[in-house]
Amino acid sequence: MPHNRMKALGSRAGGILLLLCLHMLVLLAAHSIAAELPALTGRVVDNAGIIDTETERALTAKLEAFETRSSDQIVIATIDSLEGEAIESYANRLFRAWGLGQAGEDNGILLLVTVADRRMRIEVGYGLEGTLTDLHSKLIIENTMVPAFRAGDFAGGISEAVDDIIMVLEGNAAELEARAKRNQESESALPLPVILFLILWGTFFFGGMAMSLLAPIFGRKIGPGRYEWLGMTIVVGGSGRPRRRNSGWSRHGGFSGGGGFSRGGGFSGGGGSSGGGGASGSW
Repeated sequence: MPHNRMKALGSRAGGILLLLCLHMLVLLAAHSIAAELPALTGRVVDNAGIIDTETERALTAKLEAFETRSSDQIVIATIDSLEGEAIESYANRLFRAWGLGQAGEDNGILLLVTVADRRMRIEVGYGLEGTLTDLHSKLIIENTMVPAFRAGDFAGGISEAVDDIIMVLEGNAAELEARAKRNQESESALPLPVILFLILWGTFFFGGMAMSLLAPIFGRKIGPGRYEWLGMTIVVGGSGRPRRRNSGWSRHGGFSGGGGFSRGGGFSGGGGSSGGGGASGSW
């Protein structure tokens, strides 16, 4: 075999070996940053300790009753930290490791909360992605979980989120969407103090301008640029704006009536799988 050909084959083999080594390093690095998965001990696995005993008992009973009548399986998990891993990949790994849902049905749902990262996710099995859509999951997170979590009510937010999930799975998604719309309209409305300020500002600013225009039309002229109207003496300058006097209107738009104005346990998954459907959020 010619020397050049042997040299080329050796270089190719060395390149392949280098790629294999790099691939192994990437796998080892990924494994090293992957957070440890907790054991499946029940329908509520509260490793972060943010759900009180009474709420956990009520949630377990509710989820068990729902699974009995629908076969859909919902599991709650709370952990302290993702240890640098993305919540999407962690939730998917946990979902598959626990085998949530019924075998062949893929009808499991994982509600995951990680406290240190201030993140939450609803992971949805293949079989329920058409019912509990990504949009529905996002609405539950943003309109139910996030406000409660920001108020420090973790147990309440999780419990209400479970109610919303069950409501959608039972065919009442329209109520969830309507509630989200009402919340959006409420948030888009201007606060009452802002509305009052705008009204007041408009009255002062446009009121003076209106008086300077309307007084010559509807008032009684009592002198050069002076009119009496609505019981007040209004002085209008050449520019059409009121000039400052002790009574009546001032150039700055304020109306003076004499007083002024100031502002001052034994449970296991069935073997379902998830393809990443659902939504994530943070608080």
